[in-house]
Amino acid sequence: MPTKKSQKKRPKNQPSAPKQNKEITTHTLDATGKILGRLATEAAVLLRGKNKPGFRPYQVSGDKVIIINAAKIRLTGKKMTDKRYYRHSGYLGGLKLETLGELWRKNPAEVLRRAIKGMLPKNKLQTRFLKNLKIYNGEVNG
Repeated sequence: MPTKKSQKKRPKNQPSAPKQNKEITTHTLDATGKILGRLATEAAVLLRGKNKPGFRPYQVSGDKVIIINAAKIRLTGKKMTDKRYYRHSGYLGGLKLETLGELWRKNPAEVLRRAIKGMLPKNKLQTRFLKNLKIYNGEVNG
């Protein structure tokens, strides 16, 4: 009679992983009158696929997101003057900064893209998520 140590372990009956829904849909969000952060979180959830039952944090299973009318977003408070975006050239004294208002005058879609990028994970998947994002300042025909 074999002892407990020498008995072979049988594999446990584990439930299989949920079936991945490979169906990618395109979501079109209208930014008219919506608040910047609220719209950015909605887009980030759709890009990551957290609204799907088969969500895995290490896979790109999200949908494509198209945002129209980015120039008609609402901003609350004094963000136009107080919020700042920093970047550095890599040289001594190379710190550059611009306010949200300055960036807004150049390209309102970039403000929204940066807000969404900040809500995505800081890893190799971030650029893959951002490839599924399209932002337009006005209406898109077609």
